[in-house]
Amino acid sequence: MRISYLLKDYRFYSLSLAFLTMAALFAFPTRQQSGETYNLTVIVDITRSMNAEDYRIGQQAVSRLAFVKHSLRELIGRLPCQSKVGLGVFTERRSTVLYQPIEVCSGYAELDKSIAALDWRMAWAADSRIAGGLLNAMQLLKDQDSALVFISDGQEAPPLNPRYRTDFSEIKGKLKGLIVGAGGLQAVPIPKFDAKGRRIGVYGPDDVPHRSSFGESDLNPEKIEGYDARNAPFGKYAASGNEHLSALQEGYLQQLAAETGLHYHHLQTGDGLLQALKRQEFARVAEVEADSRARYAGLGLMLLLATFI
Repeated sequence: MRISYLLKDYRFYSLSLAFLTMAALFAFPTRQQSGETYNLTVIVDITRSMNAEDYRIGQQAVSRLAFVKHSLRELIGRLPCQSKVGLGVFTERRSTVLYQPIEVCSGYAELDKSIAALDWRMAWAADSRIAGGLLNAMQLLKDQDSALVFISDGQEAPPLNPRYRTDFSEIKGKLKGLIVGAGGLQAVPIPKFDAKGRRIGVYGPDDVPHRSSFGESDLNPEKIEGYDARNAPFGKYAASGNEHLSALQEGYLQQLAAETGLHYHHLQTGDGLLQALKRQEFARVAEVEADSRARYAGLGLMLLLATFI
């Protein structure tokens, strides 16, 4: 009589089905489905201008490098499993790949720690030849199945001599990728540090070169004050300027994107970076594991709630 009564009570069936969905949640936590994955190699500018503080995280002002790291750590947590990310750094005129792309889910802890450990003190030289570093990065990756993500504020130090521009013609179109501009459009001071990494103020006009003194000047000799063809081809007097301040050189980076066949994106939010990378040409369709636990948990919760209705 008791069993017959239970079989007539819908709550018995709701609880039974809820139990089965919970069992399925543990038995089949994932399912196979077709999805887009990405293979990216990120090269981060670690030169001194990347210490300029023109970003904010919450209420705190942070450096460009700190915001780049924050955005990348957010990015790897949102890329689909089976996507891969590699990491490298740029300074002077060379890019160095620290490690080849690894899978973002199984290697999440290693990726997160290595991104968090990026530091301007890893730089092996003080100069910043953006175009040279970009060309070097493209040459490193041109034979690999990975899209390049090159992140920089675009500030050349010392300033670029237009007579000696980098030629990308041989490599243009041979690599997919994105140039990411880091920084604000308003010039801000660049923090200065001592040999032990302690901040000791900001760079002043006398601390940095304001023009290139390499090779031949691109100016008409008549316009160079104190010009001497042999002893002072750039003039006898020190140049003045605002190179001790730093702003995102967006026009220059956009020009480099056009010359290399890469895309350009201004880094403002982590979500914006994710959307910029979710380009069809960067994506590859593969069979990926998708989390199905939320589906089972939701159904089980509905069945439990049904017992009280």
